[in-house]
Amino acid sequence: MSQMDTLWDSKLYTGKHSFVFDYGASLVDVLNPKDDETILDLGCGAGQLTAMIGKSTKHVIGMDKSPQMIRSAKSQFPKLDFQTGDAAAFNFDMKFDSIFSNATLHWVIDYKSAIACMYDNLKKGGKIVLEFGGKGNVQSIVDQLRLSLRQRGYKAQSELQLWYFPSIAKYSNALETVGFEVTFAQLFERPTELADETTGIKDWILMFGKAFFIGVRKEDIAAILAEVQYELKSKLFKNGKWYADYKRLRIIAEK
Repeated sequence: MSQMDTLWDSKLYTGKHSFVFDYGASLVDVLNPKDDETILDLGCGAGQLTAMIGKSTKHVIGMDKSPQMIRSAKSQFPKLDFQTGDAAAFNFDMKFDSIFSNATLHWVIDYKSAIACMYDNLKKGGKIVLEFGGKGNVQSIVDQLRLSLRQRGYKAQSELQLWYFPSIAKYSNALETVGFEVTFAQLFERPTELADETTGIKDWILMFGKAFFIGVRKEDIAAILAEVQYELKSKLFKNGKWYADYKRLRIIAEK
C-alpha cells in the first residue's frame, strides 16, 4: 500500500507486516460495497483488501504505484483487475461509485493532486472512504530515527520528508476546497503490535523507512537500527511485545 518510489519487499510486507491489511478489514465494513458498484482500491498493495471488496462487488480495480506489489497481487488474486498507477496522477475512462484507500495516502506528499484525482474519478454522489497516518503518527520512531541519523552526521537523511501526516482540519479543508463534503472525520490512536519480539522496531524501519538510509554506510545502518530500538524500549516494548505508536486518520466524504 505504497506510493513511494522504492523497491518493496512483498514477502516481508505480507509476512511480518500483515497488520496493514488486517486492520484495514474494518474499513471495508465502513465502505459497505454493493454488488452493482464500481470501486477503486487506491494503493491496494498486495491485493488482500481488494479481494475482500471483490467478494461483495463484481467491479473492483486495485491500483498501486509499486510494480512489486502489483505482481504479488496478480499472483495471489488472478481473477481481479490490478493496475500500476500513481495516486497523485491517475485517470480512468470510467467513474467510480466509491474510492477506498487504506494505509496509502500518507505516502503521497502531493496530497492536493491526489485529492483532485479522487474527485475527478468519482461519479457525482460518489464517496471516498480513507484511512491513513494522521498527525503524530509513529512520532516516537521517527523522532529517534532522525536523532540517531543526525548524531552520526547524516543531516540530509535526518531531514527527509517521507510521509504526510495531516490533522483532521488540514485534510478536511483540502477535501472541501475541491468540492467534497466531509461526512465523517476521526483521528485516533492505534498502538500496533509488531510481529517479532526481538527485531520489531528494526523490521518496521527496514520495511517502511528504508529511504532514510540512502547514502548511509552499512555499518552505520546496523548501529542506528540497534540504537533506535534500544532507546524506544521503555516506551514501545510492553508485555514482551513491540508496538508502533500509530495514529490514524479516518475520513469519509462525498462528491
